[in-house]
Amino acid sequence: VQLAESEGGSVQIGGSLRLSCAASLVSYVDYCMAWFRQVPGQEREGVAAIDNDGTTKYSDSVKGRFTISQDNSRNTLYLEMNNLKPGDSAMYYCATEEEPCAPVLEQRRYSYWGQGTQVTVSS
Repeated sequence: VQLAESEGGSVQIGGSLRLSCAASLVSYVDYCMAWFRQVPGQEREGVAAIDNDGTTKYSDSVKGRFTISQDNSRNTLYLEMNNLKPGDSAMYYCATEEEPCAPVLEQRRYSYWGQGTQVTVSS
């Protein structure tokens, strides 16, 4: 299993950014994928998750602003981020678990991780 996030970036408050994660899974039958973020000195926070049926889950802090999705081939995971705030600045990671699962935002439930990409929101 391999995961590789696209380059993040710097945006202004209120701006938008889309992250992508190229995924190479062993099989695409049963899996969950998710986005997490981490600020230095803080625990990694679950942001959004999706399962192979397309069921999604979002943290309260991003609900209504972020959208998780995957392309039809399921090779790419996306995180569309709108109305960005300074508190959204973090290193963002994609993660996956290949087993029957529900979309959850607990990092211990995911075995495979990307290398991370930095998102900075400023005025």
